[in-house]
Amino acid sequence: KHGLNNFSSTTFLPFFVLRALVPLATRSQNPLRFYPGMTSHFQSLLQSQLEVDCNVITVPPVVVSLQLISDGSVVYAEGLWDHVTMDDQELGFKAGDVIEVVDATNKEWWWGRIMDSEGWFPASFVRLRVNQDEPMDEYLAHLEEAQAGEEDRASLGLLLGPGLPCKEQMRTNVINEIMSTERDYIKHLKDICEGYIKQCRKRTDMFTEEQLRTIFGNIEEIYRFQRKFLKGLEQKFNKEQPHLSEIGCCFLEHQTDFQIYSEYCNNHPNACIQLSKLMKVNKYVFFFEACRLLQKMIDISLDGFLLTPVQKICKYPLQLAELLKYTNPQHRDYKDVEAALNAMKNVARLINERKRRLENIDKIAQWQSSIEDFEGEDVLSRSSELIFSGELTKLSLPQAKSQQRMFFLFDHQMVYCKKDLLRRDMLYYKGRIDMDHMEVIDLEDGKEKDFNISVKNALKLRSLAGDEVHLLCAKKPEQKERWLRAFTDERRQVQQDRETGFTLTEVQKKQAMLNAGKSHPAGKPKAVSRPYYDFLLRQKHPSLPTALPQQQVFMLAEPKRKTSTFWHNIGRLTPFKK
Repeated sequence: KHGLNNFSSTTFLPFFVLRALVPLATRSQNPLRFYPGMTSHFQSLLQSQLEVDCNVITVPPVVVSLQLISDGSVVYAEGLWDHVTMDDQELGFKAGDVIEVVDATNKEWWWGRIMDSEGWFPASFVRLRVNQDEPMDEYLAHLEEAQAGEEDRASLGLLLGPGLPCKEQMRTNVINEIMSTERDYIKHLKDICEGYIKQCRKRTDMFTEEQLRTIFGNIEEIYRFQRKFLKGLEQKFNKEQPHLSEIGCCFLEHQTDFQIYSEYCNNHPNACIQLSKLMKVNKYVFFFEACRLLQKMIDISLDGFLLTPVQKICKYPLQLAELLKYTNPQHRDYKDVEAALNAMKNVARLINERKRRLENIDKIAQWQSSIEDFEGEDVLSRSSELIFSGELTKLSLPQAKSQQRMFFLFDHQMVYCKKDLLRRDMLYYKGRIDMDHMEVIDLEDGKEKDFNISVKNALKLRSLAGDEVHLLCAKKPEQKERWLRAFTDERRQVQQDRETGFTLTEVQKKQAMLNAGKSHPAGKPKAVSRPYYDFLLRQKHPSLPTALPQQQVFMLAEPKRKTSTFWHNIGRLTPFKK
């Protein structure tokens, strides 16, 4: 109760207490580990008990870490497994990395630091270091050098034996690791499909098919694909001389098939939400634990198992980069491994891009719901990305009347709105332009023949049929150039979506609009009630390319105006109000 430091040499621990300290996961092959704060007598008591029950123990590290942190000590943990994440709030690391534990109040997720990076990480992925007093300077110095590419991995103490192994031996080690982790992954997927999904489908009184689809996503499809992929790897694997194996072609052959991970990764946050709701009910907790025990799986919660495919797809580029590093350019597999590395980087990039796009559709739906007098089909019916936005002067035939409008360029269409005279953060819908049937014309300053007027910083949108023409004028030449680039980006985005097959499902569109219709969007503080447009005015829009200069990102900001006494004079009339 008061931490392991309070156990003295005369402390008597009953048999059942010692038994309770032995974790369920005694199948692990890790050596016996003791942690700071244990007296020698306490260690010997645990050792004697384990000689009867098992040969492994891990004293709950939460007790130790909390005690040390509260005492002002610096606590270090060592990674047991790679933690690969796409969440910028989480801390990624490799097995063997040393993490400084900053906060361990939550038993499942700790806050830690590696050099300049901080974030959450699963406590089950690390172990506390045996010697907390071991200096970190040397390790961190090596880590910095390795990250800068100045030293080989061997300088971090990752040698596989005395002396530096030859390049062929290093390639053998990497090949063996790829094959081993792939077989383990197949076993992992099989356990989920047969140990959990199969049992869940038998209990129609507890789970609907929709719930199972939300929790497990398309993991069964991934399992079928990975078995086929492993079969291809096995055929190319040279058991007698692994360094001669030519496995690069396997990744190239299946590079498009790996895109099925996109659906799984996008669904994973929803799976966590659905699972957390069920785990609040005891019968589901007992059911999932029974599934794990029947399948003889290691002692990790279901959400931990479901995270593995997300980590796996992120790990392939790391493994291929390591393989390329130890493959001679003259090796028959060199070009294929190099191409495979680029291909898997593109897969990971595509998955990240699709995840970002799907996260943004809720924001687009919120934006639409904040627009007054919105008409026609939803923006999400055709679009999923805000390319650019800003204020332009619009003239359209036949009236040729000048109008100041806010324009929002999405893929396939552009919506324009009018600002409210009194509330400048309120927008009124005025129309939209179908960009699939428009051509963009850059106009020189001077006389414009269609409108018969002089223009400056102007461009023209003309329908391919010629029956619709819009003249748009920016205030500055650089704004015009930015808009021209935005129109080019829009066409490129549409073409890329066609090639990759990216589309929104009707369920995704419907759910986004339902979320936007709720008075308090899920996950947002209840106090927030301003429209999404107001949010855009104050923050960098997430869908804009990060390479843009900072001043171009805030195109929605209010233009600077001269100070007017109009509102001051109106304020003087308030005594005459009723």
